[in-house]
Amino acid sequence: MSGSACSKAPERSRLMHESTLELIEEDKETSSNKENFSGEIIPMRKFTLSDFDIGRPLGKGKFGRVYLAREKKTGFIVALKILFKSQILKNGVEHQIRREIEIQTHLRHPNVLRMYAYFYDDEKIYFILEFAARGELYKTLQKHHHFDERTAATYMAQLAEAFIYCHAKKVIHRDIKPENLLLSLTGDIKIADFGWSVHAPSLKRKTMCGTLDYLPPEMLDHKTYDSTVDLWCLGILCYEFLVGNPPFESETAKETYSRIRKVQVEFPEHLSDLAKDFILKLLQKNPSDRMSLQEMLEHPWIEKNAKTRSK
Repeated sequence: MSGSACSKAPERSRLMHESTLELIEEDKETSSNKENFSGEIIPMRKFTLSDFDIGRPLGKGKFGRVYLAREKKTGFIVALKILFKSQILKNGVEHQIRREIEIQTHLRHPNVLRMYAYFYDDEKIYFILEFAARGELYKTLQKHHHFDERTAATYMAQLAEAFIYCHAKKVIHRDIKPENLLLSLTGDIKIADFGWSVHAPSLKRKTMCGTLDYLPPEMLDHKTYDSTVDLWCLGILCYEFLVGNPPFESETAKETYSRIRKVQVEFPEHLSDLAKDFILKLLQKNPSDRMSLQEMLEHPWIEKNAKTRSK
């Protein structure tokens, strides 16, 4: 299997995480950051690689690597994502990188990974990103096989809040899945990959984009779509949180497409009726029938199980 892509939606990959690489929240993750910054983030200025002490590697992907790093002047701990221009040009994803920068640098939400700044030289592009100390949520899901309903509901509530914010900013994500989510030191969700996101103030989109198991019916049928594609993906994600695999996963792409179009969902016995209802209200073939983000937060399953920041 291969990773996510637009115009051609390939099968899902568990190996490629080139855009899920990360950094540290100024007032939560480390005491040293708190002392040095007093709640402020890295000042906006021009950076070079010599401004950072480079630490251990955090991960690698198709286009580069990520390292734990410390900004020398302030002592601020970050994760430095280093992308190789040669690989970006070879794969023709310059527009994706540009869009990721344009979108992520302007988003400010507790459940969206911050991109503090970026810089570049002749050979590489560098992202200065928030460090999510607990790392990739997918690895946690693999370890536990599936999440209990309280954990899953808490994650879904945080994601609903994040997407209320993103959609208000006219940002459609289009590729939500466990591989694109990180966990902070306090266990909060961080949306970490905006490589396939788009800013769409008015026009509907038609580009087929995302990951096979998560594609909504309207994309498969090459229809125009809007932000409701994210609602479908959240339904798939919730199912995967609770079961351990996506609901339409099959041996072949053809069979997966068929199951998606039929909305053929099978639930294991251990799921509660409220959890099933929550998922099915998102996995509606007609986009206008899908439960809204606000309705997600008000759903009885969320109200019963989710741990909110105020609790």
